Amino acid sequence: MTRRLLLLFATGGSAALMLGALGFQYIGDMPPCKLCYWQRYPHIAAIAIGVLAIFVAGRALPVLGALAALSTAAVGAYHTGVERGWWPGPTSCTSGAVGDMSAEDLMAQIMSAPLVRCDDVPWELFTLSMASWNMIASLGLFVIWMWAIYRS
Repeated sequence: MTRRLLLLFATGGSAALMLGALGFQYIGDMPPCKLCYWQRYPHIAAIAIGVLAIFVAGRALPVLGALAALSTAAVGAYHTGVERGWWPGPTSCTSGAVGDMSAEDLMAQIMSAPLVRCDDVPWELFTLSMASWNMIASLGLFVIWMWAIYRS
């Protein structure tokens, strides 16, 4: 497979994942949480890098694309762990304990809580959440980027 075709697949893969995320958000009425947004940024970078790499020779841009794919996979893995309760997520988007809070403190926490929690799973397929699927797909894109580096 040629370098250019590999770059098109890698770039198109990130674009497809972004379109899917936007489809879930706007068509499926599933607003993203904070960690969902964090997973989108590397895909946006990978798309821009991929478009440039198609026209610019060398290994530097494919290396950056591979790092972008790997970073979104890492955030997807972290998000999956938060969803499954393996580790705590950011306090700004996960549920907190009520404990010995006063009624006023509890009301303040409820009123300041974000609308979308990172530890809720709004959709899953074969017991895997969107974050898990993003991680798997992004690892596949990482392999394609690495193949493009090899072909550079």
